[in-house]
Amino acid sequence: MGLAVKLRKQVNGFTLDIEWEIGNELAVVFGPSGSGKSMTLQLIAGLMQPDAGMISLGGKVFFDARRNISLPAQLRHIGYVFQDLALFPHMTIRENILYGAKGIEQSVREKRLFDMVSIFRLDGLEDKRPGEMSGGQKQRVALARALIRQPEVLLLDEPFSSLDTSLRADMRSFLKDVRKEFNLPVILVTHDIFEAVSLADRVIVYDEGKVSFAGKPHEVFNPQTMPECEFPLFFSYMFNRGFF
Repeated sequence: MGLAVKLRKQVNGFTLDIEWEIGNELAVVFGPSGSGKSMTLQLIAGLMQPDAGMISLGGKVFFDARRNISLPAQLRHIGYVFQDLALFPHMTIRENILYGAKGIEQSVREKRLFDMVSIFRLDGLEDKRPGEMSGGQKQRVALARALIRQPEVLLLDEPFSSLDTSLRADMRSFLKDVRKEFNLPVILVTHDIFEAVSLADRVIVYDEGKVSFAGKPHEVFNPQTMPECEFPLFFSYMFNRGFF
């Protein structure tokens, strides 16, 4: 199942103008802050309206400006984990996960909750609240909530940015397992070059609202495989933005 996007959006003088397509893989949207990465996720999810373009997943059209198609967010069947995780502090872990299961029959909800608790290693924590949990546990709760509806694509907006180095490594490994378990396209936004290299099947590099480079990690980050005319431009891009 592939996701295709061709989008244009102008906000406060900034213009996002991008086009890319991925298959059933983990794609990393990589670049500096302010390059349009998070905006892209919001447009895909239906939280923002593009000015022009189209979005389709597996042949299902979410948005098409020319045909006046724009599915509301709740009909797009997308899982979304925000950078701040957006867990409800007054709710238990059980309630937070089930919040993502709105509209699902009660009997199915309970079975899905049991599966999520098991898969995300949250057994015994169901009655705790987010404030009583570690950073890694909160990450797993947010992923469980996003996946309980069995979405067709998972969007992750820098979900590991607040974790320390060791926890980030653990969550990167765990994310690989999650993708295998749920077998769906994943789009991860990051400006961490190690995260991009270690996780991505495909890397899409953003610069000032446009796609500068795209390909497999060894193609994007390797001067021996990148076309000779492109690598100096890429190295300059990375160096000037503090990635080296």
